Amino acid sequence: MDLQTQLQDIASVLLFLLPGGLWVTWCLWCVNWKKAWPVLSQGAWTGVVLLMLIAALVWAEIEPRPYLLFEERVIPNFWWQLLCVAAISALGLFCGWLQGLLGWTPMEVALEPAAQRSPNHGNVDHHGYDDIAEMSHGHSQGH
Repeated sequence: MDLQTQLQDIASVLLFLLPGGLWVTWCLWCVNWKKAWPVLSQGAWTGVVLLMLIAALVWAEIEPRPYLLFEERVIPNFWWQLLCVAAISALGLFCGWLQGLLGWTPMEVALEPAAQRSPNHGNVDHHGYDDIAEMSHGHSQGH
């Protein structure tokens, strides 16, 4: 086996593992599970389950075929896709449990810009209208 074949094999394995690695990375370091667990327990889990079902249904329509398991058992279409989606979701929940166990919390990122303070410390900024008002205060000079 030459070096090029070995590198191609390694690249194909890494390409296969990349989506799972990105999912684990996202779930561990981007999801704040301290905030997500209470929301899920208050009923958001139903939306997650519905999204899982929709994802499995769409996947079953895109790739309609049974899955051959250990060359003996056949898992019908939709059911193997649902098992895969459930496994991916369970991996995400495991990452949330692990984040809580190890005490990790992702850094808070503000999505909205901070409020700008005007230089006159809270006074109303008229965006240049004061200059126009000063010019018109003299009214017409030839009264």
